[in-house]
Amino acid sequence: MIHEVIVTCRNPQGENQIAPMGVVWRGGDLVIAPFRPSRTLDSILAGECAVINYCDDVRVFAGCLTGRYDWPLVEADQVAAPRLAEALAHCEVRLRRVEEDPLRPRLVCQPIHEANHRPFRGFNRAQAAVLELAILVSRLGRLPPEKIESEIAYLTIAVDKTAGEREREAWAWLMARVDDFRRQQAREGAV
Repeated sequence: MIHEVIVTCRNPQGENQIAPMGVVWRGGDLVIAPFRPSRTLDSILAGECAVINYCDDVRVFAGCLTGRYDWPLVEADQVAAPRLAEALAHCEVRLRRVEEDPLRPRLVCQPIHEANHRPFRGFNRAQAAVLELAILVSRLGRLPPEKIESEIAYLTIAVDKTAGEREREAWAWLMARVDDFRRQQAREGAV
């Protein structure tokens, strides 16, 4: 099972990295599999640690995919990396080993500290739809246009019926990215 989370880490220059990512629990280990190339991959390899942030504000996921990285951070408790200040919970991990892959190496991490900060009250359908759209946006150049359009049409129903202000804002950010991609595709097709 893949868990959609926000991964935070720090590069050797002291710059914080924030990235939405799917992670997998494998026994007692947590596996992070960022695509190559990525600043998150480089930062975790260099610092050998990261923080897994459990977050119900889908704007963070959408924001990271649309150039909005200015989310409040605080220092983690036991690793040299930040965590989201508004995370519901977080898990601090240390890199144990790397399972090499040319496209997506698997970073096998050992959890060393977990903390709960606020209760999780569940997702509504719009939050799930925004997460799915965020995943589509992260793969715009790799998926067939028909798949993207059919998924958006279906996801729009949940947003229209159940979204609150945060979900509508996140949806708008992501759809602006989709619209930019569509325009770029149209220009390239016209050339």
